[in-house]
Amino acid sequence: MTPPTEPSAFSEPGGFASGGREGARVLDAINSPADLKKLPVEELPRLAQDIREEIIAVTSCNGGHVGPNLGVVELTIALHRVFSTPADQITFDVSHQAYVHKLLTGRRGGFFKKLRHTGGASGFCNRAESPHDSFGAGHAGTALSAALGMAAARDLHGTHEHVVAVCGDAAFTCGITMEALNNIVTTTKRLIVILNDNEWSIARNVGAISRYLMRLSTHPTYNKIHADLEKFFRSLRHGPEMHRTWMKWKRETKDFFVESSLFEKYGLRYIGPVDGHDIGELVSKLEFAKQSDVPILVHVLTKKGLGLPAAINSPEKFHGASPYDPETGETKKTAPAPAWQDVFGRALTQFAKADPRIVGITAAMSSGTGINRLAAELPRQFFDVGIAEEHAVVFAAGLATKNVRPVVAIYSTFLQRSLDPILHDVCLQNLPVTFCMDRAGLSPNDGPTHHGLFDIAYLRLAPNAIIMQPKDEDELVDMMHTALITRAPVFIRYPRGAAQGVPIKPAPAALPIGKAEVLREGAHAMIWALGTMVHDALALSDRLAAENNLAIGVVNARFAKPPDAGLLLAHAAKTPLLVTMEDHVLTGGFGSAVMETLQQAGVTVPVERIGWPDTFVCHGTDTATLRAGHGLSPDAIHKRVLRAITTHAADRHGHVCPGQNAIRF
Repeated sequence: MTPPTEPSAFSEPGGFASGGREGARVLDAINSPADLKKLPVEELPRLAQDIREEIIAVTSCNGGHVGPNLGVVELTIALHRVFSTPADQITFDVSHQAYVHKLLTGRRGGFFKKLRHTGGASGFCNRAESPHDSFGAGHAGTALSAALGMAAARDLHGTHEHVVAVCGDAAFTCGITMEALNNIVTTTKRLIVILNDNEWSIARNVGAISRYLMRLSTHPTYNKIHADLEKFFRSLRHGPEMHRTWMKWKRETKDFFVESSLFEKYGLRYIGPVDGHDIGELVSKLEFAKQSDVPILVHVLTKKGLGLPAAINSPEKFHGASPYDPETGETKKTAPAPAWQDVFGRALTQFAKADPRIVGITAAMSSGTGINRLAAELPRQFFDVGIAEEHAVVFAAGLATKNVRPVVAIYSTFLQRSLDPILHDVCLQNLPVTFCMDRAGLSPNDGPTHHGLFDIAYLRLAPNAIIMQPKDEDELVDMMHTALITRAPVFIRYPRGAAQGVPIKPAPAALPIGKAEVLREGAHAMIWALGTMVHDALALSDRLAAENNLAIGVVNARFAKPPDAGLLLAHAAKTPLLVTMEDHVLTGGFGSAVMETLQQAGVTVPVERIGWPDTFVCHGTDTATLRAGHGLSPDAIHKRVLRAITTHAADRHGHVCPGQNAIRF
């Protein structure tokens, strides 16, 4: 069986791809899963088309995970026809494919139209958003473990609800999923696993699991025997009993025809492959799965991006897209400067061309990190390990022991999954691995599962680690050069989106480890800013000078670890106030490092720390909106720093600071 092709209804004149159709929309009548269950079977294809129209109308304006959701429309309809949430629990791996689920569970209207924006629906499942979201997620590989926990709790309570885990094929490259798979048969007798096989995660799937699933889904002998004999046994007078006999016989004898399913070796009954765009077939198989007295896996073949030609032609781009033109697929907005990841990708490729020992490693995010340029130009020096961040780190450590210089490109939020390998395998052995952490700071539309606000705190505790953040793209290239000539683990963090538009000099410069850069001296306070917050600090300094007659110095900190202790102590000795600014949580962050440095030296000086509070920051329309909501707008920061300066206007000896009487309010 081959993956289904796109139905012609989505491409013919009057269909979705050409701008919709006339007449009432079936989706308008669906306000809950109960409404879906009442819908006549013949209306379900029209409902699927309506849902695709709705998803594209919203994501073309807001951006979002387009391809994954267009691929699971029929599957999600079938799930809600067969199961009854929230009594039954459905967990979605990553849950970036849950837009259809949201539309069918009472979250349409303005809430869905504001998807991923302030006051609208989250782009992922969120337990606080709806009781139909049984488990919140945003990272791959968690659904099966969570579902198994729910099933075990159900068994302990003696209740009978169904638990369903919807997992993408790429999730099975994830260690957590494989660990859960190993524990299913010893934990419960009732669990339904949906394997959504579309051959993609973010980038095209890689590795042995991907090849295995392709063989399993296309093996003609297995599929014919499975389909024909199942149909035969079901047609007999004692069909259900005979079918159970057939399933047992299949498990025992199938190796004569084709190697047994990997999942059957783990103790799960295997059904499939099933056409993931045939609602009737899906409902039939799911109804059968409900009756199973052993854990069961239904292998579903879907087409990522079905219904939008641009998403089918560019599945990686439309995995998570910016706002786009639904007719052409072109992104609507162009940034005034190159994206940080593109600067990284170009620089890494240039370094790798000059030194064949340099290799790049990513975990199913080659385009998002910009490392796809290296993959295209120097494929032998590129490795994509799939959604396996822990393996990526230990793999890099192994390479580093053999005089290879690995550069690991992983989003900040995903690298946190690899804390133990970072500590135990890289830093403990002081191996020269460079980590380039995209999406450090906010990922506004994605929300708390994707904000990179914790990396300094979880990396700063590791001995031997060096943590840097550049103020602009030229400094990023300098930091990459510095990391590649340093015999130690180096972590470079930088944000999502457009860089500063600063020209990159022809030859990079090596930066002295742990040395900051003074950009502006000041008598009333010194602002130590990290990364892109340097530009906010300069703007704040200008405003305090113009509006309040204050001389505020600015330091480009560069290093979160080790901080420039010598310069810090010098400033503490002559300046009445230090201010730290970082795009990171305050707990354990750069400001904490500054205070620890001062405390260890026995120096007491007021420190005003500017950063994110000890909370999970929700999703929002943009960075400015989220900052304003957490007291980090330019006006709010200006007031905080001005208040701190006036509070500490007298120096530690009781003298009036220079210029104090000239402060204007």
